[in-house]
Amino acid sequence: MKRYGNRHGNSGIAAYEVGSKFIRIRFTSGSVYLYTYDSAGEDDIEEMKELAKEGEGLTRFINEVQPGYAKRER
Repeated sequence: MKRYGNRHGNSGIAAYEVGSKFIRIRFTSGSVYLYTYDSAGEDDIEEMKELAKEGEGLTRFINEVQPGYAKRER
């Protein structure tokens, strides 16, 4: 997993991993969630990938849009 940029220093996200049709997110609590095209839709996953790479806005997006996750892995 890549460390999340957390530009403002107040994110609940610690790290992320992207694949062709998914994003896996590790939160600062230690929880890991898998979001996929099937669970959240292609548009939301692609937006989440971009926000993760930018290191800004991913927590807000998840809180506001509440994309469905495929699985809680931890």
